[in-house]
Parts: sequence; structure tokens; C-alpha cells
Amino acid sequence: TPLNAIISVDDPAGNMGGARVRVVHASPDAPAVDVLVNGSVVFPNVPFEEITSFAEVPADTYNVQVVPAGATSPVVIEADLPLAAGVDYTVIATDFLASIPPIILTADGGQPASGNVWVRFVHASPDTPAVDIAVTGGPILFPNVSFQQGTTYLEVPAGTYDLEARVAGTSTVGLALPGVSLTAGTVYTVYATGLLADVGAL
Repeated sequence: TPLNAIISVDDPAGNMGGARVRVVHASPDAPAVDVLVNGSVVFPNVPFEEITSFAEVPADTYNVQVVPAGATSPVVIEADLPLAAGVDYTVIATDFLASIPPIILTADGGQPASGNVWVRFVHASPDTPAVDIAVTGGPILFPNVSFQQGTTYLEVPAGTYDLEARVAGTSTVGLALPGVSLTAGTVYTVYATGLLADVGAL
């Protein structure tokens, strides 16, 4: 599971007033998982680095559990999540199987100005130090993002960007992300996943 980046389209403007929830599997040594909501499987057999679609539910508090696919135990994540109307929730399973704390991100409707995009970054690689996300050879967009940290959305002009993850505060590049195409009016999250150990030291 080498260091990698996966990108989701978030579409908070597509929320029609309910609570929406999805799951990102970012635990590099965990098997495929089932995600249960109030005891029923909602997202079956989610493999590493998959991002589920959104499930819309009435606003309420829900019990969310994550278990190995096809099994009932061990329960690697269990949380009671109060889900509010009009809000999108992304639950990210991070770290190693022995201890998987979830990261929960939210998005509350809205959309970028004409010709722009919103983009945010999530650091989900457990053995990678804090990083700066920058334009290749250019300015830093998200400084000093540590493991299990998610940023707020940044609004930038649409276009194709060459990006890189640098060791925070240095010019050392750990992950190159060339040709990232961002379409006007779209909302994105970029996740750094996998293990630095599988590609060598920075």
C-alpha cells in the first residue's frame, strides 16, 4: 500500500435538506469492511482507498459501526453520530487496524463562485510526517497538515494543477500529484493514503 492520493467530488450543493453520510476506507492494513448504521449494513465490502456514495437519512443520532466484510466482529469503529439536516458527513477510517479512530468531515451546502472550485486536503497516511501541499515549484496551499488532520476548503480558479506534498517546512517532495484537473463549480477532497515505508524514506 504505497503512499497515494485519492480524490473525491463532494457536491455539498447536491444535499436536498437531509443528512448525508459516506465512508472512506483509509486504513492501509485493514481488510475490506462493512459499514453498519443502526445495526444494518449500508455500505458492504468497502475496500482500502474506496470512497462510498452518500446515503441520505433523516436528521437524528445514528450508531455507526465498521467491521470486516462479512463478519460481525471485531468492531473496529463504533460511534454515535448526531447528523444534522442539510449537512454532509464524511467518516474516514484511518491508522492501522489495531486502532482505527475515525476522522469526521462536514460540508454545509454552497458552491464556489463562477469559474472557481473548492478543494480541501486530508492527511490519512499513518507513517508520514506533517506535510505542506503546494503547487509544484510554487506556493503552499495547505501548510503543515499532520496525520488525521483535514483542512477547510480553499477556493481556487478551475484548471489543471501540478501539486506536491512536501515535508512540512522543507522543499523535500514526498508525493507528486501532476495533472490534477479541477472542474469549475466542483467541490473536491484530496486524501493522502497508504504508507511512506512502502516507497522509501523521504
